[in-house]
Amino acid sequence: MAEDDSYESMLCVKPEVHVYKIPPRASNRGYRAADWKLDEPAWSGRMKITAKGKKAFIKLEDRNTGELFAQAPVEEYPGTIVEAVTDSSRYFVIRIEDGNGRHAFIGLGFADRGDSFDFNVALQDHFKWVKQEGELAKLEANPSTQPKLDLSFKEGQTIKISIGNIKKKDGGGAKARPTPGGLLPPPPSGAKVGGVTPPPGGHQPVPAAQATAATLLDFGSPSPATQPSADLWGDFTAAGPKRPIASLLLTSRGTTKA
Repeated sequence: MAEDDSYESMLCVKPEVHVYKIPPRASNRGYRAADWKLDEPAWSGRMKITAKGKKAFIKLEDRNTGELFAQAPVEEYPGTIVEAVTDSSRYFVIRIEDGNGRHAFIGLGFADRGDSFDFNVALQDHFKWVKQEGELAKLEANPSTQPKLDLSFKEGQTIKISIGNIKKKDGGGAKARPTPGGLLPPPPSGAKVGGVTPPPGGHQPVPAAQATAATLLDFGSPSPATQPSADLWGDFTAAGPKRPIASLLLTSRGTTKA
């Protein structure tokens, strides 16, 4: 966008402002409005802010005739041309010029804080626009020579997506239900248990309950230190008081006949 220096735009207009004579700056801490004679302004009138190209102009005019009292060309903000005081938001120090190379610093005051806020924002917005225009001009003058990143799919290009944590349903037969208590079902008849053939039909194994009961009844009796003797009468002669052999034979015969 080409600049047109002949066109002047209006940025802000305030009908009443006051101008003050200010003493020289005493230190680098800045100006203070309390050091001015605020109740005795040197001049009062209208203020306009205009822009021509990149430069802004603060114009002080007579409110009735429009005659120019003073003008301050502003090339940057914030800067040395316009400076806020340290003790108030309604007063500023501006650097005015007469067009012949002479300049002076004067105090500028607003009766309302809203007017001083509009004055500040008008200058900020203008120089923000100037900065953006400068950056845009640099981009147009120096276009990027780097190739653009192309993320589109090429012809025939495919991608593969892996979705985890998905369990397949088992299509086989139903699993056998576990037996309560964690016990296995008994083996079918005639089958070998642990590789051992069950005994013939006439000799059944002793049930576990009976074996347990016999073990409890025999608990506390001394176990023989050696293997049992082949003598059938050994058990009878070992226990209790000695009995005659004849009575033992009669008892054995009676039991056999019964």
